[in-house]
Amino acid sequence: MAEEPRISLVERVTDNPIGEEAIEDIEIEQPFSFGENQAALPEGIEIEMSDDGGVVIDLDPMASSRMGSGDFSANLAEELDEQELGSISSELMGEYQGNKSARKDWEDAYSKGLELLGFTYEERTQPFRGATGVTHPLLAEAATQFQAQAFNELLPPGGPVRTTVMGDVTNEKEQQARRVKEFMNYYITNVMEDYTPEFDQMLFYLPLAGSTFKKVYYDETMERVVSSFVPAENLVVPYEASDLDSCPNITQVFRLPLNELRKKQVSGFYRDIPVHPSQSDSDSISNEIEFIDGLHPSNIDYDCTLLECHVDLDLPGFEETGADGEPTGIKVPYIVTLSEDSGQILSIRRNYEESDEKKRKIQYFVHYKFLPGFGFYGLGLIHTIGGLSRTATAALRQLIDAGTLSNLPAGFKARGLRIRDDDDPLQPGEFRDVDAPGGAIRDSLMPLPFKGPDNTLFNLLGFVVDAGRRFATITDLKVGDGNQGAAVGTTIAMLEQGTRVMSAVHKRLHYAMKLEFKLLSRVMADYLPPEYPYSVANASQMVKAEDFDDRVDVIPVSNPNVFSQSQRIALAQAQMSLAAQAPDMHDMYEAYRRMYEALGVRDIDKILRAPSTDEPVPKDPAQENIDVLENTELKAFEGQDHDAHIMAHLTFGTSGTAMAMPNVTISLQKHVLEHIQLKSQEQAMAMFMQQNQGQVPSDEQALQIDAMAAQLIAQELGNAKQLSTQLANIGQEQGPDPLVQLKEQELQIKAQESQADIAKDQAELQLDREKEMRKGQEFQQRLASQERQTQARIGSAMERELLKLRNKGN
Repeated sequence: MAEEPRISLVERVTDNPIGEEAIEDIEIEQPFSFGENQAALPEGIEIEMSDDGGVVIDLDPMASSRMGSGDFSANLAEELDEQELGSISSELMGEYQGNKSARKDWEDAYSKGLELLGFTYEERTQPFRGATGVTHPLLAEAATQFQAQAFNELLPPGGPVRTTVMGDVTNEKEQQARRVKEFMNYYITNVMEDYTPEFDQMLFYLPLAGSTFKKVYYDETMERVVSSFVPAENLVVPYEASDLDSCPNITQVFRLPLNELRKKQVSGFYRDIPVHPSQSDSDSISNEIEFIDGLHPSNIDYDCTLLECHVDLDLPGFEETGADGEPTGIKVPYIVTLSEDSGQILSIRRNYEESDEKKRKIQYFVHYKFLPGFGFYGLGLIHTIGGLSRTATAALRQLIDAGTLSNLPAGFKARGLRIRDDDDPLQPGEFRDVDAPGGAIRDSLMPLPFKGPDNTLFNLLGFVVDAGRRFATITDLKVGDGNQGAAVGTTIAMLEQGTRVMSAVHKRLHYAMKLEFKLLSRVMADYLPPEYPYSVANASQMVKAEDFDDRVDVIPVSNPNVFSQSQRIALAQAQMSLAAQAPDMHDMYEAYRRMYEALGVRDIDKILRAPSTDEPVPKDPAQENIDVLENTELKAFEGQDHDAHIMAHLTFGTSGTAMAMPNVTISLQKHVLEHIQLKSQEQAMAMFMQQNQGQVPSDEQALQIDAMAAQLIAQELGNAKQLSTQLANIGQEQGPDPLVQLKEQELQIKAQESQADIAKDQAELQLDREKEMRKGQEFQQRLASQERQTQARIGSAMERELLKLRNKGN
């Protein structure tokens, strides 16, 4: 087969084939120096002379340098020309501005809702100068109550992380789970010093905005893992986005000090290009927050505003190629950082794992939601009870203004009456000069009948506030106010009915924290050394980077179904009540331990004695009587002197001390029955063995032995009953037990004290009621008196006016 001729590089460029006859060795003079006239070549072409006289022509040197970049985490912006960077910047800035404009209504509603917090006093001149500018604290109270409750539950002192083993439980996996749990709690509470204050601040923003975010990453400057709080106004997503994972463009807006920016530029993290301080105006939300904090921007700005875009791009020179080597046009994840003011790109980095063939996006953000909204952002208290808060503020201001006008009423004056500065309304406590020609001042003035604060408006204010508090679930949960004798199921049902909304919110936070801890676990696995030793109180620990694998799941320590201590205590009380009703079916030690844990008691092992794991051994009757007083379980053994035990226990059981303690009496009776059973079985077996000369009984004979033992048990029970009666009669002849008498006297004294306390409380309550009734009557009397006086003044003024008109007519 004839070999096809190869096409040279020159032929490819010129499209003119060169025949063999045209090739011959000739010498030419170098007409110019490449070093001096390289600029005359076409743009984008480089020519290099080799030592042997050959020429190397590179038609796309930029592509060669891009393909040769071996650092996967390199800043790709350093390898793109300014035209390509400008095109990418224009595209991203356009998307950012469009996405920000699409949520303008959301920003305005959030900004106006922040005014309802009432953290700043509003100076008002309408309806009159000095009118009250107070804001009802309904919204602020709901946000503060939620923040305080969620912070204590989600971030306990011991740390927020617990672990669970995935798959089959082995000792190795349990040790791995323990290491991960202890290290993450240590790292969050000790190394990540900013975690607690930022989480605290996030929980205050969350009920207001409805959405907040956490960003988990490794900070090269701080050399540790960071989980920073990102407010909702600083995270911009497309209008059609539904969640973070499927969002094609996530833009985080953040401010960076110029000195920190310079550090990152010198270290090579950002391009070394000029970046000027921020010149753009802040948004309405930032302005309102600064106004609430009492801050005002200075003329000198030491920060710059940057945009970090987590976006999919088809980057020039780094295109995705198919099996044929041609670009596919598929976009892959990148992180692009650029200046908001100038649009200059500082860095472009890949946002996927180097070993991931599918190039899946690495997620850095976690979305916390208060209530699920209709789109990407959640709903907060501003959206749900903002209207009620605004109504409560309006009603409260009207009531206060009505009281102010009632204390200093306005009115009409005669035309001839001259008052200095009569165009300005009178202020509280002000007296002005008046010229009253030919008569008393009161004959020239007629005050308007201001009614004062209206009861209907006051009741409406109470209804609005109660509705808002009920929706926000900020009413106090008083577990002890209910019926103490109510069934356990009823108590739990009432508890759940009053906390259903908050329980759902708590579950959303629990889910978001689980995602955050998974991101923390992933970052720790990537950046921790193979073995990381650390020190805790009175011990040294160590964790391995390989511990953070799929065999251990990291979850929050909080219970998603229990979000308050009162709820936890109520459930523990219900559990204790059920266990006390059937102690044989429950582990009472565990029930008490859970009750102590719900109460938040520390060092439980020091006050709660763990059950003994030793096997019971035979004891003498006196020791058993001592044990039963300490609630220790008694056990009878074969071969003991059953008659002596029965006699000792019956004697002690009929004493006043034992009879005053029902649980002791029941335990002794049960133990006596065990001795009677063993004694009867031993006697029946001995009788059989004697009659059959030691022969092993068959199954039928065993039934006969059981029948004989049953008869003997009946006889022994009768004897025990008679003995118990005799002992009781002896106790009655000897008189009551002095200890019992003292106990009865003590109980009587306590009962009398309780009755006295009850009577005292009832008397105080009745006195308080009478005081309130008198106050109400006095208030009604004063109000009626004021109305009569006002009516009388109006009537007299009208009569005087009518008299004047008659005199003029005459």
